[in-house]
Amino acid sequence: MQTAVAASAAWYLAALILGHETPFVAPIAAVIALGGTIGREGRRAFEWIFGVALGLAIADLLMMLIGTGPVQIAVVVGLAMAVALFIGGGAGFVTEAGVSAILVITLDPSTAGPTPDRFLDALVGCCVALVVHLGSPVDTKRMVEKAARPVLWGLSLALEETADALGDGDREKAEHALRVARGLDEEVDGLKDILAAGYEDARLSPKARKALGYLGFYAAAADGIDLAVRNTRVLARSAVSAVRGGDPVPEDLTEAVRDLARSAEALAAQLEEPSRATGTGYFALEAAGKARTALGERNDLETNMLVGQVRSTAVDLLQASGMDSETATSALDGAAGRGA
Repeated sequence: MQTAVAASAAWYLAALILGHETPFVAPIAAVIALGGTIGREGRRAFEWIFGVALGLAIADLLMMLIGTGPVQIAVVVGLAMAVALFIGGGAGFVTEAGVSAILVITLDPSTAGPTPDRFLDALVGCCVALVVHLGSPVDTKRMVEKAARPVLWGLSLALEETADALGDGDREKAEHALRVARGLDEEVDGLKDILAAGYEDARLSPKARKALGYLGFYAAAADGIDLAVRNTRVLARSAVSAVRGGDPVPEDLTEAVRDLARSAEALAAQLEEPSRATGTGYFALEAAGKARTALGERNDLETNMLVGQVRSTAVDLLQASGMDSETATSALDGAAGRGA
């Protein structure tokens, strides 16, 4: 709805303010600036403005020299994008340089020659897109929660399946847990993108500014979650190696990994209700203590690797729950000592 309104308003305002009869670039600019994804509208709008300026300038110049036609389209678009790449712009900048060149040489070749009209139309479209977006920002809290939930659910699932694999000595389960952990990278990147977009909205829109504190809480947790996902991936890989030999894994170690899964579940609830005591830290510390106890039963290389990864993941979950690194490490040392 935002994009539809922006496109219509951009055409109307470009015709009204600039007096252009067919300001087709204005609604196109509005649509691309808003885009089909949440957030980053401001950055994309500026990329579009500079990209379209470059594309228009190159296309206008080359049309005067070589005219129009299929071959000229290839030359104009290729040169416009090559120059944009040479300048070092982002993907949006390079793409829009090519798009604007196509607009000039195919949709409106009758106005060949240097003219500011199309650039002014694009400027109106981008400005309309920003106004429409800032006037009705997205529900940042809901979007961040929606992005974080699958990460933590997937993390808990990977840890739970790793614990089952260790308990049953099942290599297939361990390999499946590893695949689940590997698949979380895209979800983590999505969460970070949503957080970045939320910060941009909060900086630009007074309506969204009240979400800054909430975003800060999630941003601090996101780094710990990212590290927990990475260490869970290594933990699952170590589990594959541990069960390959066929020797039983200490029960305390299996339960330690299961406690990490419980900690991840508790963290999901804590992030959605920060004032609620969910037991994130309790389960993480329990995991560290049980893992340390397992070394007294079996002290080979595979067990040491698993214990080390349990400890690392527990630290990450503690930091995601709000602890600083030093406090988390001290708490873990204490829990490990009690476990021993």
